[in-house]
Amino acid sequence: MAKDKTVKVTLKKSLIGRGRKQIACVRGLGLRRLHHTVEVTDTPSNRGMMNKISFMLAIEEK
Repeated sequence: MAKDKTVKVTLKKSLIGRGRKQIACVRGLGLRRLHHTVEVTDTPSNRGMMNKISFMLAIEEK
């Protein structure tokens, strides 16, 4: 079984004043608060969420 590629994602900007869809993308990635970092699998659905809110994130490829 091949190892899934993962991406480290960190929330760098606040959710205050953001739209519902942007907040839903942040929660969908598993981020909870500022400077919270999670590792997510590199799938097309996760990439789409990261692209939508890329200005709020720091993305580190492994």
